[in-house]
Amino acid sequence: MILIVNGQQQSVSTPTDFLTRAVIISLFTWRRADPDDGAEHPMGWWGDTYPTVQNDRIGSRLYLLQRTTLTNKTVELARGYLEQALAWLKEDGVVSRISINVQRRGTDMLTAEVTLYRNDGNSQLITFDDLWSALNG
Repeated sequence: MILIVNGQQQSVSTPTDFLTRAVIISLFTWRRADPDDGAEHPMGWWGDTYPTVQNDRIGSRLYLLQRTTLTNKTVELARGYLEQALAWLKEDGVVSRISINVQRRGTDMLTAEVTLYRNDGNSQLITFDDLWSALNG
């Protein structure tokens, strides 16, 4: 997967700034599935068993989209999972606002643009060119 931060291509495995690393960890660490998700394996990070802040959770539920058909509903689910996974950045005061744009491209490509609005007024755009392949690779 190609990661583009503010127009510059970066390696997903070695992002250079803390905010990009926080987004990658938040999106690609699997959060425990909700009971109504119907997941055969609820996954989840073991550290969420004993959070230091009540109901604090790390990660996303993007993995629930593995082996599903890419439809408009899938796009909406992905957007919701991204919003949920990144909400802590706003709640903890790391950023003032988050904008997420998820698009389906054909039958086998899902892209996402995450714009983080920092408290100093600057913004950072992180683009994931193909989330679908990352999930179903």
